[in-house]
Amino acid sequence: MTDSLRPSMKLPEGRKKVLLHSCCAPCSGEVMEAMVASGIEFDIFFYNPNIHPVKEYEIRKQENIRFAEQHGIGFIDADYDMDNWFDRIKGLENEPERGERCTVCFDMRFERTALYAYEHGYDTITSSLGISRWKDMNQINGSGERAAARYEDLIYWTYNWRKHGGSQRMIEISKREQFYQQEYCGCVYSLRDTNRHRRAQGRERIKIGVKYYGREESLTDTGSST
Repeated sequence: MTDSLRPSMKLPEGRKKVLLHSCCAPCSGEVMEAMVASGIEFDIFFYNPNIHPVKEYEIRKQENIRFAEQHGIGFIDADYDMDNWFDRIKGLENEPERGERCTVCFDMRFERTALYAYEHGYDTITSSLGISRWKDMNQINGSGERAAARYEDLIYWTYNWRKHGGSQRMIEISKREQFYQQEYCGCVYSLRDTNRHRRAQGRERIKIGVKYYGREESLTDTGSST
């Protein structure tokens, strides 16, 4: 897939500036390159207090910063308020992936994104979360739309980043850039459940900071995202 096959995108009518909530470099790489190619003005907002442990969080964040700098894209590094995240999802620790815990997690992250957008002159928010095949796009869009509805003249852009080859380009960019390849969604409960599944299959536990796209030891695509 080449840039010539990527369709030109246009923001919804009357919209000019986007704040892109980014969960990680692998998921946001195609989203960022697509918006750059279409001449869309945007900045990155990195707010992901769900990511655990701190070592994993820092690796994912630094990969995202590196790629943003390559493209001259502004990067807003929000707080890592992990304690607030645990308070928010209390009682949902055993919910499955795509369940209520994920909805609450998305709500929290998008609410913070929407507040920053409103306070700093952005008229549109969106997220790279939806490009992952492991995520429920309707669940993500619902959280984004609820967050944006809190503020006058702010919208959540529900563009389907997977279509027109977006998912395939996501993998191609990740291999080209040799992004860090996370092996679980991001939170401590996702890590717990993924390791349980691996043990049941006779596989080793996840090792933080080991796998990278495009390297010989990282040939298997997990397609995970935060």
